[in-house]
Amino acid sequence: MKSIYKVLVAIILLLSVATVNAQSKNKVTETVKINGNCAMCKKTIENAANTKSAVLNWNKDTKTAVVTYDPKKTNLEEILKRVADAGYDNEKFTATTTAYDNLHGCCQYDRETPKKAQCHKQ
Repeated sequence: MKSIYKVLVAIILLLSVATVNAQSKNKVTETVKINGNCAMCKKTIENAANTKSAVLNWNKDTKTAVVTYDPKKTNLEEILKRVADAGYDNEKFTATTTAYDNLHGCCQYDRETPKKAQCHKQ
């Protein structure tokens, strides 16, 4: 009985590793600029962007984010729209004034509109 259990556990482990490797082959990684100030910003930005098909890791010191996503399921524009909807200007979209004004006081950064930015309305 123990040997059957060990074999089943080994098979399940191998299948799960194969599934994870298959999913990671389609991933694309890009670096983008996102405005913000503090650890609270980091949490809000990452929560707005992260989904099953996208992971964003924002650095408050450099104000850049590394975004890894599956292009078959989403794209960088969709991810950055969600970040703008949360109140944070980025290199593709400018947050609405309402979304920016709803940020906590410490999260309200000096707004500079990038040349490429588009106004994003909800």
